[in-house]
Amino acid sequence: MSDRGASAPSLPDDWPAHPDPILALNRMGSFDWDLDAGLFHMDAQAHEVLDLRPEEFDGRPESLSLRVPTAESRRIDTIVAQAMKDGSENYGTYFRLRRRDGTLRWTHTQGYIRRDETGRPRRIIGVVRDATLEIADIAGNREQDALDEARRRLTNVVQLATAALAHARTVDDVIDVLRDTHGLTRLGATSLVMGLVEAGRIRLVADGPENSFVPGTRITRIDEPYPMSEAVRTLSPRFIESPEEFAARYPELWAGITHLDITSAAYLPLIAQARPIGAIGLLYSDRYGFSPEDRNVLVALGSGIAQSLQRAMLYEQEMDLAEGLQQAMLPRTIPTVPGCDVAVRYRAASIGGGLARDIGGDWYDLIPLPGGRVGAVIGDVQGHDTHAAAVMGQLRIVLRAYAAEGHPPATVMARASVFLHELDTDRFATCLYAEADLGTGVVQVVRAGHIDPLLRFGDGTCRLVRVEGGLPLGLSAEFGRLAYPVATLELDPGSTLLLCTDGLVEQPGADLDEGMEVLTALISSGPKDVRDLADRLIDVADERRGDDDVALLLLRRHGPGAPRTFGRVQQHVSPGDPEGLTEARHMIRAAVRSWGARGQSDEIELVADELMTNALMHTEGSAVVTLRLLTGTDRRLRVEVEDSSSALPRRREAGDDGVSGRGLLLVDTLADQWGVEARGGGKVVWAEFVVAHAAG
Repeated sequence: MSDRGASAPSLPDDWPAHPDPILALNRMGSFDWDLDAGLFHMDAQAHEVLDLRPEEFDGRPESLSLRVPTAESRRIDTIVAQAMKDGSENYGTYFRLRRRDGTLRWTHTQGYIRRDETGRPRRIIGVVRDATLEIADIAGNREQDALDEARRRLTNVVQLATAALAHARTVDDVIDVLRDTHGLTRLGATSLVMGLVEAGRIRLVADGPENSFVPGTRITRIDEPYPMSEAVRTLSPRFIESPEEFAARYPELWAGITHLDITSAAYLPLIAQARPIGAIGLLYSDRYGFSPEDRNVLVALGSGIAQSLQRAMLYEQEMDLAEGLQQAMLPRTIPTVPGCDVAVRYRAASIGGGLARDIGGDWYDLIPLPGGRVGAVIGDVQGHDTHAAAVMGQLRIVLRAYAAEGHPPATVMARASVFLHELDTDRFATCLYAEADLGTGVVQVVRAGHIDPLLRFGDGTCRLVRVEGGLPLGLSAEFGRLAYPVATLELDPGSTLLLCTDGLVEQPGADLDEGMEVLTALISSGPKDVRDLADRLIDVADERRGDDDVALLLLRRHGPGAPRTFGRVQQHVSPGDPEGLTEARHMIRAAVRSWGARGQSDEIELVADELMTNALMHTEGSAVVTLRLLTGTDRRLRVEVEDSSSALPRRREAGDDGVSGRGLLLVDTLADQWGVEARGGGKVVWAEFVVAHAAG
């Protein structure tokens, strides 16, 4: 803001300037068109813009045809007439002007329409200017916009292809992404071919659309004169920019694809770790040539496809290794065990709901044992990888070894837990071991963090059997808890024991109890044959496409009409272990009833209980109770209680108020025979009962 006393600035003499010099400085000419008189007046600058000498123009608009081509003149007349008709105040347009030397030049005109009080157009006053540079700039911008759009389109091709390939797990997945219709759209090509390098040759693995395959090119040598072979051989792309170039460089291949109307093509090597693993050819019907930017983008596309292929190949190699390892670790065959029917199934987890399979640590095993017994194992090692499969194999072997050595179920599980804890791994495992005497139907079950077993009875009903369990294998030793409770079940003739991993039970959106209810109902309504039932359960697991493995073992005891294998049942009982005593009593009761001596079960159980109690009270170690069925001229049931003391039991007379001393009297009264046998550093006290032959 200036001071109040300052004088006003002086202005130039010619201010404000006349419009003509201003227009001239901007290379514009002016015109005044009198519509009533039909006269068209132009200033000197307008004459220069239109390349007309004053003597060449008589002031009539139609005389401008000397410089304005007829088509352009008609278009301008149409624009002016429309502007006057619709009441517009002005108009403007670009038009081409034919100069004196015959060349065409772009020009622009703009007019202001003056009307009278009635709205009738009377005059048009306007300007005309040279628009050559302006049009060149516009054209340049359009060309740049087109280049930018092409670059964006190619970049988008890479992004779309990369996004689609990100979900490909296997080589077939990669091929499917590239050769389907959407894949061609993503790649911006009319058709494609892709080959993989195998033993010095290129095997075609994808081509599309269907009519793009050239006979004789399914398998080609790397040294043959094909663009794909050259790309693999030289590790550099081959760009073919016209049909003529294609026909000249690769005449044999061109003869097989002329019907595709190909105008250009790009063959890109697929390189992984500096080694060619294949090549891809993209063929176009709507473009000629490749700019440097195009080439860079396509090379990047080839690199992305190569990375996806390498990732898929490594995944398949790992899967082959893992599946081979797991198959080697699982039992090759399940032995035939007299007295039962067995069915086992294994299903690997599916990935992302698809067909690809992962590897895991689920396993099953069936272990024949002496005396008509059989051990059934189901387990699950934490994780889904080759390490889980390796740990699973080692666990399966040691469990089988411990069981075959004759250890009772609780000891088998405890030793397996210690083994896994001492193994150089951070994995743990859940497991369930069931030892069944097929003669008596007595099943002793030990559970280490695993889901409970299920029983299906002869009438088809099914129920979950709640079994008290211990910690998963590998954790119990760490937490100082090696005790695994033993539960005793009765497997009646015709009944089925089902062991499975949680992959068969777990369902999306449902808890484990709900899954067990669904599984129980499914078993109840399933086929009677264990193999058919196993197939049905695995089919259901496949339909769910769960993300966990499934291992399944079904053991069905033969019905009453089937031959029986008589053997023995055995239980270890430790001092101060009331649950061990309870389980032993349960085992004896079930065995006696199974062997057809239900009417004598109370006497036999009472004698066995007395012998076990004496062994625990008068020795410092544990006792082993064994129940045998002896067949010969008569059927005898023999109870044996073994301890580590060499001191023989003494029969004593109990006083009137005595609470002890009556044990051997009771044994002598109830048993048909009894006695004592030395056994190493200890002894066995035994009692025998003559039992009637079972009916049927």
